[in-house]
Amino acid sequence: MSIALKQVFNKDKTFRPKRKFEPGTQRFELHKRAQASLNSGVDLKAAVQLPNGEDLNDWVAVHVVDFFNRINLIYGTICEFCTERTCPVMSGGPKYEYRWQDDLKYKKPTALPAPQYMNFLMDWIEVQINNEDIFPTSVGVPFPKNFLQICKKILCRLFRVFVHVYIHHFDRIIIMGAEAHVNTCYKHFYYFVTELNLIDRKELEPLKEMTARMCH
Repeated sequence: MSIALKQVFNKDKTFRPKRKFEPGTQRFELHKRAQASLNSGVDLKAAVQLPNGEDLNDWVAVHVVDFFNRINLIYGTICEFCTERTCPVMSGGPKYEYRWQDDLKYKKPTALPAPQYMNFLMDWIEVQINNEDIFPTSVGVPFPKNFLQICKKILCRLFRVFVHVYIHHFDRIIIMGAEAHVNTCYKHFYYFVTELNLIDRKELEPLKEMTARMCH
């Protein structure tokens, strides 16, 4: 990684603290294995496949936390350019607008400026991945029955961060020299969610043309 890119992805730019896995746990070992595959330059399509004998929920949990950390970091690099003035709505070009709903303060889908939407989104995900009842860290504690449904919603909303960054802020990513890093992260995410059918295909529409060029 170049010095310029290291400066882009330094810890001061992280949008919020990273969630880590406890050493010695099964999930930590899976996390290490997933990272080793990526670092070895292995084919990303192969890297996302569920390893033989491993639990699907564990595999998904590791990746959801990892993608949250990475996408968080990507948005953190451009968040000073994503303001209520530049991005008064959370959108992906003129055809796609994303409205916020959390069943707490916002019980109905509500139009928000992109930075506000992003803050709510990252807070909402962080609460869930730090909730032991949803993402248990103790050995032998089962995942909830609706775990995959929860993860599908998290991943669907994380995809919207990619949509907004690619369509509205990719010029900044290029200026920072982070294009290759962001593209690799996107490809990894795309292969993972499509391999395990974790995102509805219609949600992927906003980046369909770019994805076809990049991932096929």
